[in-house]
Amino acid sequence: MAKSVRSCLSEALENLTDTELEKFKAKLNEFPVKEGFSNIPRGPLQKASALKLSDLLVSYYCQDYAVEVAAKVLSDSNCKPQAQKLLRDTGKDASNSVQEPVPQLSTHSRQAGNQPSSSSHRHFIDQFREQLIQRTATVEQVLDKLLQKSIINEGQYQEICSKETNQAKMRELYKLVPSWNDHCKDQMKNALKDVNPYLVKDLEGK
Repeated sequence: MAKSVRSCLSEALENLTDTELEKFKAKLNEFPVKEGFSNIPRGPLQKASALKLSDLLVSYYCQDYAVEVAAKVLSDSNCKPQAQKLLRDTGKDASNSVQEPVPQLSTHSRQAGNQPSSSSHRHFIDQFREQLIQRTATVEQVLDKLLQKSIINEGQYQEICSKETNQAKMRELYKLVPSWNDHCKDQMKNALKDVNPYLVKDLEGK
């Protein structure tokens, strides 16, 4: 079975020395990300282990762009072998991806340009559907909170958890959203904010 993007990122970062990892974090914090994305704040970066750092990368940049950002920052940090291995392990084209990372997720910038007025009338959960599907990490913790609040039932919880990836779990969860009122959506937003505060803060700032 192919390794997940998060596993590939974690493996690449765990192979760095302490000095190389600190250099990677410093450069990542200043990396010029594409429109629609934000830099990971310095606070979470400084405390993050290699495993936590891989979670932050996927949470902030979605899977494809996370790989491209990490590869470019590794290359800039004089860790080109690790960058090349990361691209190989994830099936990316090293010659293109290291030089010019392009974000997979440009939905927000298109929405912002095409729907400047209507988006303000949509609930956060509806407005940022694609971003939340792509960028939400640790979905099970969100589901735990929704189950505790009786927003979902045990059967729905088990069905969603049976999906293999966070994106698949979020898509399954979103199948329930059309039947929800604003109270239910508020509870989902609160759960997301508790589990992924930096993601929600980033999207609220859009």
